[in-house]
Amino acid sequence: MPAELYPGYGPDLAFAHADGHTGFVELAIPTMLGFLREAGIRDGLVVDLGCGSGVLARALLDAGYDVLGVDLSPAMVELARHNAPRARIVQASFVDVEVPDCAAVLSVGQCLGYQFDPRATLPALFHRIGAALQPGGLLAFDLNAPDPAERGHSILHRDEPGWSLIAETTVDTETLTRRITLFRREGDAYRRSDEQHVVRLHEATSVLSGLKAAGFDARTFHAYGDSPFPAGLVGYHARKPS
Repeated sequence: MPAELYPGYGPDLAFAHADGHTGFVELAIPTMLGFLREAGIRDGLVVDLGCGSGVLARALLDAGYDVLGVDLSPAMVELARHNAPRARIVQASFVDVEVPDCAAVLSVGQCLGYQFDPRATLPALFHRIGAALQPGGLLAFDLNAPDPAERGHSILHRDEPGWSLIAETTVDTETLTRRITLFRREGDAYRRSDEQHVVRLHEATSVLSGLKAAGFDARTFHAYGDSPFPAGLVGYHARKPS
């Protein structure tokens, strides 16, 4: 099924995300660059899965890497091509995008848990990445995890000069569902758009088992720099044996 049939991050929400929600990625950049250096990866191709508006891709380019960015949202792809013009950015689902021979695969912002493409399964992705990575290659990403304290319903309201957002989030044992209503200023009026994002919650033990089954040496991490993750977020650092 063509990737464009799976919705997610339309033009207005992509704009708002790039305008006011890139702080998490910016926080992750020093850690991800540190992981690459620790692995002895000083150059080569890095694949950014769920590249969004291109914040991480731009930092990787500035650090001397070649970059392939992948995102399902055409609007995000357009922003990423503007923000990281030297990167190759493609519009595709991580479920079936061809992962080329590369030094590393990174994903920041819980992208691999999103269920925009209902075919998404992590074990198959781990095997495909493992086959594409060079010996000693790195796979690093973060994912939402179940957290009993987070179960239930919450509402976030945010106002910015050019847009206003209301996000209703419902968390159960297996999924996080976020219903987003966005009002974006257009002249003297506001244009409304609505989206629903479903994110699967992954137990850390299950993710580590999937990584090890795909041949990785894997561990978890729990902070970007000096900022610890909340209980419902886990980072994963996986190396392909040399």
